[in-house]
Amino acid sequence: MKNFYDILTYLKNFGVYIHVGKRLWDIEVAALEVDNLYKADIIDAKQYATMKVILAHEHEQEVRVPSD
Repeated sequence: MKNFYDILTYLKNFGVYIHVGKRLWDIEVAALEVDNLYKADIIDAKQYATMKVILAHEHEQEVRVPSD
């Protein structure tokens, strides 16, 4: 897994489709879904950490650059 798109594609394997309307919100919802998969023991600690780092990076980039 290398980017946000990869995470969204992975989540679709579990029936999780995310499109809230703003990319920032999509990132935040994806982070919540990843948390839920980890808590349910569906993904391991390494996958979880990788996804969280990617999502944190994407979130930081989205907050830094104004979307208007």
